[in-house]
Amino acid sequence: MTKPPRRSIPLPLRVLNSRRRWSALGLLLAVAAGLSGCAFYSFSGASIPSRLETIAIPIAQDNTSSPLNTMGSDLTSLLTDRFVNRTRLSLTTDDTGADALLTARIQRYRNRPTGVSGDERATTNEVTIDVAVRYLDQTQDSVLVDQSFRGAASYDPVEAGLQGERQAAENALANVADDIFSRATSTW
Repeated sequence: MTKPPRRSIPLPLRVLNSRRRWSALGLLLAVAAGLSGCAFYSFSGASIPSRLETIAIPIAQDNTSSPLNTMGSDLTSLLTDRFVNRTRLSLTTDDTGADALLTARIQRYRNRPTGVSGDERATTNEVTIDVAVRYLDQTQDSVLVDQSFRGAASYDPVEAGLQGERQAAENALANVADDIFSRATSTW
């Protein structure tokens, strides 16, 4: 049995195939170089100094007159979830012995209309929550974060009523907790 004659690939197609190979190789090298930075950072974007192993997060103070009486403990739970479940930090109740200390104080709670109908009824309300935060590296006696954060969420007061306000407050607290976590664990 004879082999079919081998077809020769025209020169322009050989050059094109060669360029594709080099482009693919270049892309592969670029991806590998980009991923090499992941050895120092987690995929969540959280960057915690290696000297920090434990964190204390006392119950957040609620200095507001909000109708929602669990905001301090709700915020503390959200922060604990983020710092313990998304980093390698272990939670401790020893505020003075922890490597890191995160304190939060809810300073302001507002619920105000942001949308009004033709008959001057609120169609949309916005809950806004301001929180002051201090994040300390107690191993080096340094302040890592000392700033205020604001979270907001909207709801329909006619359809959702008080339950809508509660849900909006929970969403606003979750936004604040996300912002605090991002700021405290980013190095840029």
